Amino acid sequence: MTAPPSPDRSSPARRRLRRPSFGRGPLAAALVALAALTLGTPAVAKDEKKLSRKEVKALTEALPEHHRQWLEDVDLIISKDERRLFLTLDKDYQRDAFIEEFWKARDPYPRTARNEYREDYTNRLREGRQLFGNLADDRLRVLLTNGIPLQRIRVRCRPYLVPAEVWFYDGSDTVGFEFLLLFYQKWGAGKFRMWEPMDGIQELSLEGSAVTTDGIELRCGEEGRAVLAALGFLRAQGGQTGAMSLLNRIVYQPEAPKKEWVATFATYTSDLPEGAATFDAELSVDFPGRQQSRTVVRGNVAVPTANIGTVDLGEGLSSTHNLVLTGEVLREGKLFDSFRYQFDFPAGDDQAETLPLIFERYLRPGEYSLMVRLEDLGSGRFHRTEQTLEVPRLEKNPPPPMDPETARILEEATAAIRSGETTVKIAPLSGGWQTGLVRVDAMTTGDGIDRVSFLLDGQSILTKKRPPFNVELDLGNVPRARVLRVEAYDDAGEELAADEVMLNAGDHRFAVRLVEPRPGKTYRKSLRVQADVIVPKGEVVERVELFLNETKLTTLYQEPWVHPLVLPEEEAIAYVRAVAFAPDGNATEDLVFINAPANLEEIDVDFVELYTSVLDRDDRPVQGLERPAFRVLEDDVPQEIVRFELVENLPIHAAIMLDVSASMEGRLEQARDAAIHFFQQAITPKDRATAITFNDHPELTTDFTSDVGRLAAGLAGLQAERGTALYDSLVFSLYYFNGIRGQRTILLLSDGKDESSRFDFDDVLEYTRRAGVAIYAVGLQIPRSQFDARRALTRLSEETGGRSFFIEDVGELTAIYDAIQKELRSRYLIAYQSSNESNARTFRSIKVEVEGQGGLEAKTMRGYYP
Repeated sequence: MTAPPSPDRSSPARRRLRRPSFGRGPLAAALVALAALTLGTPAVAKDEKKLSRKEVKALTEALPEHHRQWLEDVDLIISKDERRLFLTLDKDYQRDAFIEEFWKARDPYPRTARNEYREDYTNRLREGRQLFGNLADDRLRVLLTNGIPLQRIRVRCRPYLVPAEVWFYDGSDTVGFEFLLLFYQKWGAGKFRMWEPMDGIQELSLEGSAVTTDGIELRCGEEGRAVLAALGFLRAQGGQTGAMSLLNRIVYQPEAPKKEWVATFATYTSDLPEGAATFDAELSVDFPGRQQSRTVVRGNVAVPTANIGTVDLGEGLSSTHNLVLTGEVLREGKLFDSFRYQFDFPAGDDQAETLPLIFERYLRPGEYSLMVRLEDLGSGRFHRTEQTLEVPRLEKNPPPPMDPETARILEEATAAIRSGETTVKIAPLSGGWQTGLVRVDAMTTGDGIDRVSFLLDGQSILTKKRPPFNVELDLGNVPRARVLRVEAYDDAGEELAADEVMLNAGDHRFAVRLVEPRPGKTYRKSLRVQADVIVPKGEVVERVELFLNETKLTTLYQEPWVHPLVLPEEEAIAYVRAVAFAPDGNATEDLVFINAPANLEEIDVDFVELYTSVLDRDDRPVQGLERPAFRVLEDDVPQEIVRFELVENLPIHAAIMLDVSASMEGRLEQARDAAIHFFQQAITPKDRATAITFNDHPELTTDFTSDVGRLAAGLAGLQAERGTALYDSLVFSLYYFNGIRGQRTILLLSDGKDESSRFDFDDVLEYTRRAGVAIYAVGLQIPRSQFDARRALTRLSEETGGRSFFIEDVGELTAIYDAIQKELRSRYLIAYQSSNESNARTFRSIKVEVEGQGGLEAKTMRGYYP
């Protein structure tokens, strides 16, 4: 089976940046240095004023009745940051918009028309209020977050026990296993509260009676046995700490969405600060085309440079004009759209007298109110304007622009809008990962398409002249990342439209792709940048920055990632670069050359990253080594180290794979406790971890998180049953790491050989080589006679830069996990640019040596696929 190329520009082993290639002279060396620079800087968080209880009460009472009621309804799920922002909003349309965004942030399937979370919560709240009153009753809180229990047993055992209820779930919205909960009325009156192990059994007594477990069963019959079952379940969760971790996940305030949406919403206001100084500018609007059923609304705020200040970038650097544009669009008194841009212009003697601040929005035909606010970062002054928009319905020919100069400058960008009705789109593929024979369909719209071509990893697969436009691909046995591209051409051979997806990218991929401009095309005065951004599951884009060469021109803070750029007067080779940032500062980029000669080549600047452990003769990690102590060889050829650092403070993504097959009976509780201990010792707020249990199939217990309580709760309720599909589960775990960068590791615990996987050892070995995830394998009571099982765990560990351990007692796990976490905090990050210029996609071996240090061994991955 031929190994396909690795198409991702940020594969686990390598970091890539595309740059022009003029050979391997001084320019190439300069570009290598440029590629090593960190891109962008994280946004600075706004200073958030904390509200006192008195202020919260006063602001709540001042709300309109329906907004006050809404705040009470969501008391269980609203975060402190969300509540603070809601209470400080001034206008009803802003509060209504906040409520919509609040539910949108919790939508589990944001691409569908329904918001299932909102519907379920509203229905449960209505039903729960009829049964239990309000949120002071813990039963209503549990109902809201977990749904209706499978069984609800009322306990009436007077005069021995207070009134109580036992609820049984066979899984809920928060956890996927069975659990029991006990509610009781303290002192026999008032609202029901949740029983916790720290409450003690005497809390259930009525009128001072001495309650015992024997007494409950003897005096309360079937209802008493239900109470004892609930008490036993909670006490079996690893003591009070384990029980509280589980209850915190099941009962109390659910984890709120990431707070970035709150910070973003707070910045999207067109209101002026009280007492703000102002400056003059002029807003014009035209309608240059349509985007499907919506009209493109293009605004141009003309700002005289004499009215604004400059920002001094420091000694030796030129000054700039920096302006932030914030807009709100209202329809029928409700917020329909909001947007925010930052514009950066060089300041100097040759600057234009007026700066064009151009933005685009997509609106349906109708009447709107448009409000635009500018903030000049150089002077601290503001401009605000408001006007009514009559957005027309466009068929073919848009009306002439209001400003002839804008029309002249943006002629090419406007043409790109008008031709945007011709599209090609890869139909979504069903299922999770893609392997074997897969059929891919491409959908087209518009006229003039002569043929459609399919490309896989840059290689042409099939071209079709007429619909249906589809192709059948053989993607092999294992879910490897592959780039699929579809291009539509007219009869003159000009590309009309294209679409691109990465197959088997996983849920964690963060990438940006420039759809427009197109490589090699000539643009004279303007162009229209269009970017597609792929974000990890549950994450958001903080901003997208657009550059012409290395000059940043515009920052976009919301979709659509579309913006017209005005080019310099002279027509010259240049490149447009889009850089997308996540809220944590992580960045990804794409780059396209324009006005380039036909013979221009591009190179991929490859940096191979090696997370390396150095161990002494006693297998203890060694710190304090310097760069000269290391020697790196690729295919036995020495390489130059370009980056070197100790990674004790770099984030870790870790997964514990826990065997829960039937043979783990009697040892599962200790194995779970050891895993929780590892999470407690190793996972800091900047790290992420998960646990994956497996028997004859793998199960993800929780998404990557730094919340140790959630990790512990995910391991509650485990049962040892069925057989062992080790290889299938390992492929599943490695696939889950797709798209994650940096230091990544799997701690694998298994007590036997693979019994039922559809993948074989060779498939898994090659997949681990491509994944770049260090595997630390622990074999539990695997006899030496099971040579193949031991050899498999050892080989997988050594190939990935991890280690293997073989133990007889599960009680040894805690010490092993401690040793692993110390090793992970003592590794070295070594990066080099490969000297191999071959285009061959064969496996490249790697060896790291420690020179002049007797008895030390360096452990890292043994190679990679380019």
